[in-house]
Amino acid sequence: MVTVGKKTHQFLLLLLCLSGLVPRSAAMMFWTSVVEVSYVQSNNETVETYCECGLYGRNSPLEKTSGIVTLPKGDPKGCGPDPVYNRNFSSPPWIALVKRGNCTFSEKINAAKRQGATGVVVYNSDGSGNQTTNMAHGDAGGIVAIMIGNIKGMDIFRLVKNGTDVQLCINVGRPHGPWMDTYWLYLLSIAFFIVTAASIAYFVFVSANRLYSLTRHKRTERKLKSEAKKAIGRLQVRTLKRGDEETTSDTHLCAVCIESYKVGDVVTVLTCDHIFHKACIEPWLLERRTCPMCKCDILKALGVEEEIKENMPAESPAEVTVITVTGGDAMYEVPLNDTMSPDPEPHERHYDNRAFEEELVPARG
Repeated sequence: MVTVGKKTHQFLLLLLCLSGLVPRSAAMMFWTSVVEVSYVQSNNETVETYCECGLYGRNSPLEKTSGIVTLPKGDPKGCGPDPVYNRNFSSPPWIALVKRGNCTFSEKINAAKRQGATGVVVYNSDGSGNQTTNMAHGDAGGIVAIMIGNIKGMDIFRLVKNGTDVQLCINVGRPHGPWMDTYWLYLLSIAFFIVTAASIAYFVFVSANRLYSLTRHKRTERKLKSEAKKAIGRLQVRTLKRGDEETTSDTHLCAVCIESYKVGDVVTVLTCDHIFHKACIEPWLLERRTCPMCKCDILKALGVEEEIKENMPAESPAEVTVITVTGGDAMYEVPLNDTMSPDPEPHERHYDNRAFEEELVPARG
């Protein structure tokens, strides 16, 4: 169970680090160790204690190990290059118990490792209670090394010092960090998967909806343009001849290209009776629908209805073009989308622009 739990924690930690959800979390994590102590008292009664009171060193493998507790000879801090333990490689598995101080953690661990220890337990200095630290031992890897508190360490030290054989087993505990424990690992993993799944679902939904809308819009546009081309084909087409009014006066211009009409020009007569070059007005109508001069909706007059926009109010104010003179009031307003009534007789036409009226309405004798 301990091995499975350790692998599960490591997998979750790796997943979170790779996902970017907890940047540099691996450097912030540390692992506790479960310390199991057992020994036989003088009355042949076996005593067993269990606590998650150890802390793996930063460079220690997260593995399980066990053995007989062995103290250094003389100095309990286990420093020095010479053999400091009464054990060797041929001895049964043993674990060195050393006190913090006098030399580095790497020196203490290497001294025990050279003589065949399967693990090293460093207990904290006097007066520190059961506090531990995440010790670094970069020069002494490849061996299980943990730290325990001073109180726990001194209890084991006294037993061994009095000649009691103490069996110690080190198991992998739980991951911890400044802001994370096991439950946070599970919670963040679940949250990560939920957020990822929701984001993917939202992206797929938006993309599909956008694709559907674009496809529908293009299909409608193609259908509308096809109907518009057929309707425009029903408009009256003339070829200007010599003597036609449009070719004899410089006041008659095509409002699209602003050029005078010439003999032989092919013109189209709109439903509002305005004429334009055929090559000019047909693209105009496909793009803008309305007469360039009076803004009459030519395609609507020909029976081609523009697609009704969704969520549009039932009645909206007429869109108008307002021409103003700087410092003055509006000169006139022309509705853009109003359906024009049949063109009145010349003498019934009303123009807000009097100069335009004088040009188009012949003077009466």
